Amino acid sequence: MAKQRLQQVADTMQRILGEVIQTELKDPRVGFASVTNVEVSADLQHAKVYISIMGTPEERATTMAALQRARGFLRKRVAEEMRHMRFIPELHLIEDTSIDYSLHINDVIRQIQHERMVNPPRIDDEQ
Repeated sequence: MAKQRLQQVADTMQRILGEVIQTELKDPRVGFASVTNVEVSADLQHAKVYISIMGTPEERATTMAALQRARGFLRKRVAEEMRHMRFIPELHLIEDTSIDYSLHINDVIRQIQHERMVNPPRIDDEQ
């Protein structure tokens, strides 16, 4: 399948799953979660669904467990919205921690900048 077509399928799935998670899942364990990316295999058998979850580690684990339990419902909703497709990929939900990582990197940079302001590097004039 052409790469552009795979990307269209992934983008459509991302939009559908994001809407369903936000508006249709009634499980109170599902906190604030958003679909950040979908990668579809070339044979359309599998889709990695990356989900960013806000909250404490416990809240994120609870949300992820609730979403894992809802995979069948999520796949069914994708199938209903994408009726033209012969196969609907099996969903593999993966927590996207890239936002946490970028926040950590920003904190490290801020800490380094602060340390440089407090203790500026010495420049030897004798060179």
